[in-house]
Amino acid sequence: MRFDSHSTQIISSKPPISASTHPNMIQSNPVISSSGLKIDGCRLSQSISQLAEIGCLDDGSIRRIAFSPEDIAARQWVIGCMQEAGMTVRIDPAGNIIGRYPGKNPNLPALATGSHIDTVPTGGCFDGTLGVLAGIEIARTLKANGLQFEHPFETIVFTDEENSIFGSKAMAGRINPNPDYYRRSDGTSIETCLTAIGGDWSRVKEAQRQPGEIKAFVELHVEQGPVLETVGKPIGIVAGIVAQRRYILTVIGRSSHAGTTPMTMRQDALVAASRFVLAVNELGLAYDPLVATVGSLTVFPNAPNVIASRVELSIDLRDMSDLRVETITMELQKRSATIAGETQTQFEWKQVLTTAAAPATVSIQQTIAKACQNRGLETFYLPSRAGHDAQDMAAIAEMGMIFVPSVGGISHSKSEYTTPQQCEQGANVLLETLLLLDCQ
Repeated sequence: MRFDSHSTQIISSKPPISASTHPNMIQSNPVISSSGLKIDGCRLSQSISQLAEIGCLDDGSIRRIAFSPEDIAARQWVIGCMQEAGMTVRIDPAGNIIGRYPGKNPNLPALATGSHIDTVPTGGCFDGTLGVLAGIEIARTLKANGLQFEHPFETIVFTDEENSIFGSKAMAGRINPNPDYYRRSDGTSIETCLTAIGGDWSRVKEAQRQPGEIKAFVELHVEQGPVLETVGKPIGIVAGIVAQRRYILTVIGRSSHAGTTPMTMRQDALVAASRFVLAVNELGLAYDPLVATVGSLTVFPNAPNVIASRVELSIDLRDMSDLRVETITMELQKRSATIAGETQTQFEWKQVLTTAAAPATVSIQQTIAKACQNRGLETFYLPSRAGHDAQDMAAIAEMGMIFVPSVGGISHSKSEYTTPQQCEQGANVLLETLLLLDCQ
C-alpha cells in the first residue's frame, strides 16, 4: 500500500537554520563519503531477522512485552551480540543495557545511540529494534576494521519504552519516585520486574547520567508514518519530538428507558460524548499541524434499549508547541462545559500523561544533514509525532534523530516493514553522523 500525496497531509518542520541550507529546498550533490566506512547491510538484516524470532507469534506478529520471558530472552541475545562486537556490557539499576565500545580517549564523554527491543502486544520487527541493532552493527564495523572513535561509543537498550518509557526517564533523572506508578496491569510490582532483568528499584536513582557524560545521543528509528514514503525521501531529519497530553474524560448522564423517555427529557451521556468527539476533531483541524484524537470510547450500560448513563473516553493531543497543546486543552474544556450545560450532563477530566516537546539540537540536525550529503542521500525535515527515548535523553545530552521510511506508514503491526536497503542507508547515516560528531 502506498499513500497518495493528495490524500496525505505533509508537514515539513523548518529547522532553525537558514533557508539557503534547508535540504528540503536544495538537492544534495552526491559526494564520496568523508570516511568511506560502511556497515554490513546483510549482517544488519540478518540480525533483525534473528531477533524477530524471539517472541514471534503464529500470525507473524511479535510479542515482547517488557519484563516478559520473551523480553528477557531478547535482552540476553542482544547482550551476546554486544559482547561479540567488542563492547563491554553493564545493566544499570533501571535495567537499561549499556554496551560500550572503547574510544581512543577514555576520558572523553561518550557518543551514544540506541532504542528499545520491547514491543506492543502484537508488534513488528523494526520499531526500536533497528536503532539498537544498528548501534551494535556500528561497533562490529569498527572492530572488523580495527578502528575506534576518539570518544567512547555506547549503544543503549532502554527498559520498557512501549509502556512507561521507564529506562530513558530513569537515565534522564525523570523517574516517578512512587513505585506504584509503574505497577503492571497484572499487579506485578516494578521492584519484581527490575529484579528479573538485573535492575534494582532501591538504587534506581543511580541510573541517572550526569550532563557531560554523553556528548550526543542520536537515535535511528523507523518513521512509523507515511511522510518519507509519500515525499520520496530516504532519510528524515527529526526537528523535534512533540509534546503530548493525554486525558481520560468521564461524561455522566442519567440512565433511563430508551422507549419511554421523551427526547427532550433525556440526559444522554453518549450524545454529549459524541458532540465532544466532533469538537476534538474540529479543533484539531483548526490548530493544524497539531493532532487531536479520541481513540477509546466505553459506554455504560451499553445496552440497545437503555439511554447511556456514563461514557469514558480518551483524548490524545500532540504538537511541537507546548503552548498550542495547552491552548487547545483550554478550548476543549470550554467546549465540554458548553456541551454539559446543553445536554444536562457532567464532564470530569483526568490528566494521565504529560510530556514536554523536545526540539532536536540544531547542530545535531546540521551534522545529520552533512552526513546525508556525504552519503549522497536526500533528506526531509519532519517532527516526530510519536514519543521516543530520545525525548528524555535530550534533558542530559545534545539530541538528534534519524528516520527511515515505513512502507505504507504502518507500525505497531506485523505488517510493519522497512526495506533492507533503507535500514542499511539509515545505519550508514548514523555511522557517518557519529564520525562527524567525533571530530567536533
